[in-house]
Amino acid sequence: MGTGAALCATLALVTGCEGLDDDPSAATSGGAAAAPGARDGRAVSPLVNPDGTKPGLAVLTADADRSGALTLIESVGTKGRGPKTGYARDKFGYAWMDTADGVPLARNGCDTRNDLLQRDGEKLRFREGSNCVVISMTLRDPYTGTTIEWRKEKASAVQIDHVVPLSYSWQMGSSRWAEAKRKQLANDPLNLLPVEGRANSSKGDSGPASWLPPDKDIRCAYAARFAQVAVKYAMPVTKADKDAMREQCTA
Repeated sequence: MGTGAALCATLALVTGCEGLDDDPSAATSGGAAAAPGARDGRAVSPLVNPDGTKPGLAVLTADADRSGALTLIESVGTKGRGPKTGYARDKFGYAWMDTADGVPLARNGCDTRNDLLQRDGEKLRFREGSNCVVISMTLRDPYTGTTIEWRKEKASAVQIDHVVPLSYSWQMGSSRWAEAKRKQLANDPLNLLPVEGRANSSKGDSGPASWLPPDKDIRCAYAARFAQVAVKYAMPVTKADKDAMREQCTA
């Protein structure tokens, strides 16, 4: 992608918009194995995936793409992190609802979790009689760069990560949003990635200053996706988090 195209894509991200905690029944795996080049699979750059409906999160390596990511990051506002007082998962609706209007894939007859498994998984197998419930798949995990062969029988190896954690959003202003907007954030495919469960569990409600994906190669793309969500929902991040995001695309 040339510089002009990257900046054009970034402008679309900034101007074209306006959205989980771990699920104990989240998708699972029989194991993960590192494989060179396996991380990306069908994954696409966040800069050409402004609505989150395309699969995965591809590494940003080209100078023009990293410059586009930096332009996006610079557009994010900052403020101090507020208290967690009053936060509860159900303030964002029940987990994996299909009725969060205003986001892609809503009301398609399949819950958000299975929508995301179908979006990012390969070699999908479904529960008998269903074209929604995924029971096995291959996942190219963006956070660790490993390939996970998932089977539903083991529930913790893959979890659906909220790129911008819901608790983090609460402390950055979503406590004052209308409930409908919070439901959007919780079910927006732009803010959701199926990833290795251990990596997701280690993240908790951290921002980029406190946690980044273990695979260093994906960190600029992760920072860009974090910024995409923040811009879409007009949500600031802390100064430390913005500095950390910027650093991932300048290193």
